[in-house]
Amino acid sequence: MGVAAALSPGTGTDESEQPPEANASAQEMISVIPPSSLHRASHGRRGLPLLLASRSARRRALLSEAGFEHVAEHPGFEDGILTPGAVSPRQWVAALASLKAFAGASLPSARELGGRVVLGADTACLLDGTLVGTPTSAIEAEDMIRSFMGVEHDVLTGVAIVDMRDWPGSPQAVPLRRRRVLVDVAKVRMGTLSETELRTYIDSGHWQGKAGGYNLSERLVAGWPLEFDGDRTTIMGLPMGRLTNVLEEMTAAT
Repeated sequence: MGVAAALSPGTGTDESEQPPEANASAQEMISVIPPSSLHRASHGRRGLPLLLASRSARRRALLSEAGFEHVAEHPGFEDGILTPGAVSPRQWVAALASLKAFAGASLPSARELGGRVVLGADTACLLDGTLVGTPTSAIEAEDMIRSFMGVEHDVLTGVAIVDMRDWPGSPQAVPLRRRRVLVDVAKVRMGTLSETELRTYIDSGHWQGKAGGYNLSERLVAGWPLEFDGDRTTIMGLPMGRLTNVLEEMTAAT
C-alpha cells in the first residue's frame, strides 16, 4: 500500500526524501483507532508548545532530557498495516513521520494554547537494503536480532513537524513554510550473542515496540556487543542533534 504525505523541502531533507504523491488521502489509507489519553510533561525550560504525536516513552524522554516541555498523544492510527511500495527507505520513514504529524495536528489538543507545534517520528532499520520495522511476535524479534549479529545495519529516523500556532485552517492546508521534514541515519554493528543471552532477552519481552527489536541504550547497559557511528539518539527514536536546532529556530521565530 502506498502512502501519500505532504512533505516540505525544509530543514534536513532534500528532494530524494520526498515520497511520491498518491491519489488516495491519508485518511483513506490508515486504520483509525480511538486515541489514548493525553499525557502531559511538567518538566522542561523551553517555551515551544510541543505536541508529540507518539506514545513512545523513549521519544518523550529524549525531548524531556533536552529541556523541551511537551504533551504527548497517540496519533490515532496504527501504521503496521502500511507497506512501503515504490519508495526509498528514507522516503518511507519521512512519509510515516508525516502521517503521524498530520494525524496529531488533527487532534483537539493541537489547537490548545493558540495552536501547538506537532511532531511525528518513525524509526526503522535497514539491513542489506531491506527495511526492518518493529517486530510483532517473539519469533519475529528473534529472527531480527539473529540477522543483525556480526554485520552492520543502518537505523533511520524520520521526523516531521507541522506548526499549528495561530493557524485557523486544516492541518493539510498548512503552508510549506510551517512544515519541516528531516531524516537522519546512524550505523550499528552488533556482535554475537550467546544462545542464553538471546533466549533470556526474547523471553523478557523487552523487544516489544522497538524498531529492529532492541533499544540501543538499554542493550548497552545490558552489556550487548554494540558499536555505532552517528547520533545515538537517532537510533533511540529522535535525532536530537539535528532536531534541537530546528526546534530552537522555531522557538526564536515566535
